[in-house]
Amino acid sequence: MSAANRSEPGDPRTRLARLPQPQHWLLLSLIGTLAVLLLGFAVKLIPGVLPAELAWDEELTDHQHMVLNWASVTLSTIFSPAGIVAVLAGSFVFLLVVRRSPVNAFAFTGLAAFAWLSSEIFKLIVAEPRPAAALLDHPLLAEAGNDSFPSGHTTFVAAYAIACYLLARGKRWELPVAALGIAAVAGMGVIRLYVSAHYLTDVVGSVLVACTAAVLFAGLWNRIGLIVLNRVPLIGRLGPVP
Repeated sequence: MSAANRSEPGDPRTRLARLPQPQHWLLLSLIGTLAVLLLGFAVKLIPGVLPAELAWDEELTDHQHMVLNWASVTLSTIFSPAGIVAVLAGSFVFLLVVRRSPVNAFAFTGLAAFAWLSSEIFKLIVAEPRPAAALLDHPLLAEAGNDSFPSGHTTFVAAYAIACYLLARGKRWELPVAALGIAAVAGMGVIRLYVSAHYLTDVVGSVLVACTAAVLFAGLWNRIGLIVLNRVPLIGRLGPVP
C-alpha cells in the first residue's frame, strides 16, 4: 500500500471500518424480523384493519394540490427501483473514487442496499395487497399486486438516512444530518400514502425493517467486512483499508 493510502488514526476515509452495534445484535435482529412479520400478517389477516387504513389514504386523496401531486409523483419515480440503484451507484462511486474511501464506500452502500433488499424479501413473504384504486376517489399512483408491505421507497430512505448518520456521527454536522434524515423518512412515508401506493402500517413497517437490517448488517460487517476487503489487492490501491 502506498504512503497516501495508509490508514492513520482518525482517518475519515475509514470512519465506517467498524459500525456501532448492540451487544446482542443477532438476537435483536431476530426479534426485529419477527416483529416485522407479526405486524405484516396481523394487518393482512385481522378483519377490518386494511379497510380502516384505506380510509387514511382516501382522506389524503380528498385534499390534493397540483404542486403536491407533482412533487409526490416525481419523488416516487426518483426512488423507484431503478432510481434507488442509481443513487446507490452514485454514492458508491463518490465515496470510492472522489473520497478515496473504499471502506466507507462498501459499508455505506452495503448497509443501504442490504436494508432495501430486505424489504423486498418481506414483500414476498407477507404478500399484502396494495390499496385498491377502485375504492379511492383520486388515486395518483395506485399500484396493483401483493407487495404492499413494507414500503420499499420508505425503507430505502430510512436506511440511507441511517448510513448518512453513521458517516456524520461524532462530527459537527451529526445533529443536522440526523434531523434531515428523520424529516426525509417522514416525508417519504407521507408521500407514499398521498399517492395511494401504501397503507400507514406499510410505512411503519419500513422503518422497522431498516433498523433491523442496519443492526444485522453492522454485526456482519464488523466480523467479515474488512477481512473480505483486505483479500482483494486492488481495493488497497484505491484507499486505506485497516
